[in-house]
Amino acid sequence: MGTYRSDDDYDYLFKVVLIGDSGVGKSNLLSRFSRNEFSMESKSTIGVEFGTRCIRVDDKVVKAQIWDTAGQERYRAITSAYYRGAVGALLVYDITRHVTFENVERWLKELRDHTEANIVIMLVGNKADLRHLRAVSLDDAKAFAEQEHTFFMETSALEALNVENAFTEVLTQIYRVVSRKALDIGDDPAALPKGQTINVGNRDDVSAVKKAGCCSS
Repeated sequence: MGTYRSDDDYDYLFKVVLIGDSGVGKSNLLSRFSRNEFSMESKSTIGVEFGTRCIRVDDKVVKAQIWDTAGQERYRAITSAYYRGAVGALLVYDITRHVTFENVERWLKELRDHTEANIVIMLVGNKADLRHLRAVSLDDAKAFAEQEHTFFMETSALEALNVENAFTEVLTQIYRVVSRKALDIGDDPAALPKGQTINVGNRDDVSAVKKAGCCSS
């Protein structure tokens, strides 16, 4: 992983969105991955917050810009700006609250309505540390992910369980998609211009944006 010379020292920039009901732990997943922090006092996100982090995939530096928005219905007006330019998504539910899993289907539809067909999606069952309170079975979640052709992982932001793996897998798969597309048109992906790829949208489109972290790990 390593630390890089500057915030602009990357080969690819990928926008990844966190979606799911309020209270499933999206903000703590973001802070655990981008800053290795966890807050027991985490409050509902208002507007949009985002964090960045760079990882290495093959011999390339991939910078993730990860957007986290509130799950509450009253903030839905930011939908189109929030999804614009996203090439990856973590769709999060709480394994202890079955209703958050039931709502995954609606979130998935909204995501697909607003993004490109080849977006990389990871279904994430968070709060896996609360095993004794489990309300969503592993088998049900796996079956849904298989049916919808998404990746799947259970995580615990509290215990840092699989958080790194979930984000890294999404970013690696996005990189594979981008590389394949370059090969499809006869280009060498290694020769793509530095920093090329993905429009991350206009930050001015959202009313509240807070930058968290920088391009280091």
